[in-house]
Amino acid sequence: MVSLAVGALTVIGLTAPAQAATDPSRPAAAAAAEAWNPPAQLVQPLDEVWRHVESTYPDLYGFKNYGWDQLMANKGRIAYCVRWESDQPVTAQLRDEIHTALRRQSKKWIDSVAGFDNFPYAQVPVDIVGWAVKDRSTLQWTDNSVDIYTNVLDGGGAPQCAPDCGRFFHQNGDYTKCPGGAARHYDQSLWLTKGFQGGAGGDWGQRIGSEYLVGARGQEDIHILEHEMGHTYGLDDFYDWTPTGVGGFLMKAGSATYITEFDKWMYRDFWRHVKSRYGL
Repeated sequence: MVSLAVGALTVIGLTAPAQAATDPSRPAAAAAAEAWNPPAQLVQPLDEVWRHVESTYPDLYGFKNYGWDQLMANKGRIAYCVRWESDQPVTAQLRDEIHTALRRQSKKWIDSVAGFDNFPYAQVPVDIVGWAVKDRSTLQWTDNSVDIYTNVLDGGGAPQCAPDCGRFFHQNGDYTKCPGGAARHYDQSLWLTKGFQGGAGGDWGQRIGSEYLVGARGQEDIHILEHEMGHTYGLDDFYDWTPTGVGGFLMKAGSATYITEFDKWMYRDFWRHVKSRYGL
C-alpha cells in the first residue's frame, strides 16, 4: 500500500452531494446460484494460486479494504479521484473520455463475477468525483461537475485529492472532515503520471503513465490498467512462477493483453473466499 502525506487544501467548484444511489439490479436468481465450477483444466492451477495466496499474504482474511470491501460499503458503486501528475492540458472532452475508459475497464472485471455465487450486483457504476492537479489552469473546463483539488501534494510532491475524503485514509467510513461529506468521498485514485512506465495497483487505486492512458483511451482493453485493477481486488502478481498448465494470462505481466478465462476464475475465487464477511 502507498502512504500519502497531507498538503494544503484548495477546493474549487465543489458540487452538491450526488443523489444517493439505489442498488443496481441484481442478477437473475438462477445465475446468482451458480456454484464453483471452473473448467476441469483450470481446477489444479486455481487451487495452486489460492494456496500460494494463503501462504504469502500476511493478513489475507483480516484485511478489509479490498475493492470488494469498497463496492459493498457503497452498495454497489466505486468512486474515484484522478491524480493528474502531468502538465498536459486536459479539456472537458478528454476528461470525459478518461472517465469512459475507466468505466469500460472496470466493467470487464465486474461482468466476470456478476451472477456468480451470490455476488449481489449486475453492474457497479464508476464515478469520478474529483481531479487533483498542481496548476488549476491545466484543467481546461469551467463547469463544476467534479471537485478540483490544487496545492494538495503527497510526500513526493505529486498532486492528490483531499486525504480527508479518501477511503484509504478513513477505512472506518468517517468522512466528517471531507468538504463535501461522505457523498463526495473517493474509494480509489487513478494516478496518471507523465513518463511513468508500467503500473502499480493496490487498495488505494491504480497508477499508470498519463501518456499511455491518453493514447489508449479508445481501446477496448487498456491492459496495464486492467492488470492494476486486478490488484485492487486482491489478485497477485506472477513474476517468479506460473500455475500448472496455464499459458498467458493478464495477471502474469507481459503474457496477455486482456482479461482471460483464467483471470476471471481467479477473480471469482477471491470473491467466494471473502463473500462470507458480507453475510453472503
